[in-house]
Amino acid sequence: MRYSFLSLLKNGLTGQAGWKPAWRDAAPKPAYDVIIVGGGGHGLATAFYLASEHGIRNIAVIEKGHIGSGNAGRNTTIIRSNYLLPGNEPFYEWSMKLWEGLEQALNYNAMVSQRGILNLYHSDAQRDAYARRGNAMRLAGADSELLDREGVRAMYPFLDFDNARFPIQGGLAQRRGGTARHDAVVWGYARAADQLGVDIVQNCEVTGFISEGDAIVGVETSRGAIRAKKVGLAVAGSSSRVAKQAGLRLPMESHVLQAFVSEGLKPVVDGVITFGAGHFYISQSDKGGLVFGGDIDGYNSYAQRGNLPVVEDVAESGMALMPRIGRLRLLRMWGGIMDMSMDGSPIIDRTPRPGLYLNSGWCYGGFKATPASGWCFAHLLATDAPHATGTAFKLDRFRTGHLIDEKGVGAQPNLH
Repeated sequence: MRYSFLSLLKNGLTGQAGWKPAWRDAAPKPAYDVIIVGGGGHGLATAFYLASEHGIRNIAVIEKGHIGSGNAGRNTTIIRSNYLLPGNEPFYEWSMKLWEGLEQALNYNAMVSQRGILNLYHSDAQRDAYARRGNAMRLAGADSELLDREGVRAMYPFLDFDNARFPIQGGLAQRRGGTARHDAVVWGYARAADQLGVDIVQNCEVTGFISEGDAIVGVETSRGAIRAKKVGLAVAGSSSRVAKQAGLRLPMESHVLQAFVSEGLKPVVDGVITFGAGHFYISQSDKGGLVFGGDIDGYNSYAQRGNLPVVEDVAESGMALMPRIGRLRLLRMWGGIMDMSMDGSPIIDRTPRPGLYLNSGWCYGGFKATPASGWCFAHLLATDAPHATGTAFKLDRFRTGHLIDEKGVGAQPNLH
């Protein structure tokens, strides 16, 4: 059914008895045109755009757990396009534009809130770097605004501007950035894809691949073999493990990234703020909790949980930025498995195995990239050619030297 004011009114007057399940819990068929492995935001977005933009509807999205049980439900909900390099900025700006029309495209309230994002700077060198970034953003069609100290103070007067070690000198603002409800994004894509005929198969783990020579022609799963003309992997931190089943070794590592939510407060942080003197970012949820995070834990892991040293590090950064949060109680914390590439940028490309395609290496940027990732991966699966905004995300760039090293830290994933 289509959601609208009239459907809301009708069901409200009839005891809410007319609502239907948002999507079918489909059983797998023997064969499909395309199989997407991974039922998170990227996999579901890929299926939706394959169906809506390319007319390919004989698709299965295979998820080993339930929809949204991986990183899609374990992030800090930030959306932005404030990148620097030519390989990244046009892609993330395209994603930002898709975010702006997402709720209309899906007929679903994804709670997209363009409340703005502010990246603080604390030195002259950092100011110059942000000025360069802001100019690169504008060249790619994104909005940016370089603020001085008083400009930041007008937005957030409660920040610690005179911190002895990290005085705030200004910030780079993107007013169109903000947040979206991660669960609603997944549910919206699942519902919209299902309406176009996509089978969403939950509790179906891929255990191997079906090969004919070098070509991949299907997957072995916990619910039986399923054949397909093309198989796309969108499994985030599990990319290396799943690709290994196809005999591939990927240039990435898996790390755990923690996120935190405080007890509920009255509105205090109306946008997204990042700390320039450390890796810390914070926003406030619609329930009132402060949502924040920082660095990955720094060791290889497939666990959806982290350790206390990062909790301490994130808390210290938060206190340096906003001393007033020191009296807050931490309500909960969780961890997602990050697929950290060797240059901090993603991979959307064909693999050396014909019929097998890869979408991975999102590092910290997976959620904000969801619409464009799905759009570009769908384009690749449908046409066997990269989308115009994703041409740089090649798998072999680590061999050819065409890296997209956004921070200039090289092959050290814990620093991306």
